[in-house]
Amino acid sequence: MTIQPTHQTAYAADQSLQKIKDKGTIVMATSPDYPPYEFEVNHDGKDHIVGMDVDIMKKVAKDLGVKLVIKSMSFDSVLVAVETGKADVAMSGINPTPARRQSVDFSEIYYNGGQSFLIDKTDAAKYKTQANLANKTIGAQTGTLQYNLAKQKIPGATVKGMDKSTDLVLALKTHKIDALGIETPSAEAYVKNDPDLAMIKSSYPLNKNETGSAMAFKKGSDSLVTAVNKSINEIKAKGLVNNYLADAGKYMKVNTVNTSMWHYWSYFAKGIEYTLIISAISVVIGVLLGTLLALMRFSKSKIIHAIAVAYIEFVRGTPLMVQVLFVYFGIGIIVNLPALLSGIIAVSLNSGAYVAEIIRGGINSVAKGQTEASASLGLNKTDTMRFVVLPQALKNIWPALGNEFVSLIKESSIVSIIGVTDLIYQLNIVRADTYRGVMPVFVAMIIYFIITFILTRILNHYEGKMKHAK
Repeated sequence: MTIQPTHQTAYAADQSLQKIKDKGTIVMATSPDYPPYEFEVNHDGKDHIVGMDVDIMKKVAKDLGVKLVIKSMSFDSVLVAVETGKADVAMSGINPTPARRQSVDFSEIYYNGGQSFLIDKTDAAKYKTQANLANKTIGAQTGTLQYNLAKQKIPGATVKGMDKSTDLVLALKTHKIDALGIETPSAEAYVKNDPDLAMIKSSYPLNKNETGSAMAFKKGSDSLVTAVNKSINEIKAKGLVNNYLADAGKYMKVNTVNTSMWHYWSYFAKGIEYTLIISAISVVIGVLLGTLLALMRFSKSKIIHAIAVAYIEFVRGTPLMVQVLFVYFGIGIIVNLPALLSGIIAVSLNSGAYVAEIIRGGINSVAKGQTEASASLGLNKTDTMRFVVLPQALKNIWPALGNEFVSLIKESSIVSIIGVTDLIYQLNIVRADTYRGVMPVFVAMIIYFIITFILTRILNHYEGKMKHAK
């Protein structure tokens, strides 16, 4: 007689479930720009992440007896968040493909909505079936099943990948792509809320075990996956997914009642707040670090000089986006840093390398005679640098430093990829919620211009005072 394993023996395999229960929370990583799965809604003046996935996860958390905590970030970061321990579960309409199964564990499929294409409504007569998309330009989110399917299954297609579905919809509406590969529920959501769009069903030969949506967990989370699957089976048996989809539809109607940018002023205000916080702190740290690195480069110690050169060259030789991801996910394996702090650290460390070279150039621009004159007056090297060289260097490099400060405000937008709610992050949320592709971009562009214009005027004012100073 075969003895069926009990839940207790399954849970004994690892401590993933017990850890969740001990801390009393389950952290869900998601990208809330994919209605009806997950999206943000502006309700009673407050932001809420809602959708089918959120409702399912609330049910799971309730069954486990813990509280649900949601971490929002870009889609291409949600699986990394699980792998590095930033989140306990990733849930964002994720398809459990064989490639993904090598990195994470998956629950059972909780929903299978199928695949479709969004098209511009004016092209409805031209693109009636998937066969009509041969040799056309197809858009899809980078790293998704839809991207790979379009590459493999549509003859002669040119596939363009982007990180955000909102960017892809804008590309579709501006005729940069001919069609957008997307899951059927999301396609239906866009069509219902945007009269300029239409959809056609795909004819992909699909494996339902790979194309449905599932939750992702860190490798070896057998006990947690077993417990979650129990909730999923109950959700399926009671037909709760349809209820969750209906609730998501109601929330989407709330978003589209008023799609004016003024209605979303609080989103942009919050984005401005975080952008200015990151920029202000990073400027201070960047200047201090840059000054230290510049002085280290002038050191007679070969070791100190080499450390400064190596740091500056390495930071300037790697993209800021990679540095942000490394600080948040890489260092996060050792120390669990919040997204905002990780963003500030990464931007500050990056700025310091560029400021160092600006200051070094300024120091070199000061005539050697100034140093010699200081020595003749009895000033030591420290006082000479502090009272003679650096003040003159500052006058010479002020325009370059000003450009770095202005650039920092714009470059700090990269932190949105790890879920920091800066201006770019909020811009994408507004675009997803309102189904308006261009206007939120225009508003953000104007806001950035106003911020940088004011900063430039302030910097020019002090530059003028320096020129007239004796």
